[in-house]
Amino acid sequence: MILVFQIGLVITSLLLILMILLHKGRGGGMSDMFGGGVSTGLGGSSVAERNLDRITVAIGVIWIGCVVALGYLYKLAA
Repeated sequence: MILVFQIGLVITSLLLILMILLHKGRGGGMSDMFGGGVSTGLGGSSVAERNLDRITVAIGVIWIGCVVALGYLYKLAA
């Protein structure tokens, strides 16, 4: 069971990194350093951005669940 959660943690970690990198820079910070400082002035977020936000949050919740489950299983094993 621990192996399943470890694999899930690795997969969700990689997916979470990918989803975060797909987000559009909002200006300021690290995004300016890599050319993300040029903004178009569109204030609203598109449907694709909202869906990307939802997917990122869902993967984050799964990631947290894997971390908590692994902690619990390690505590039981010790």
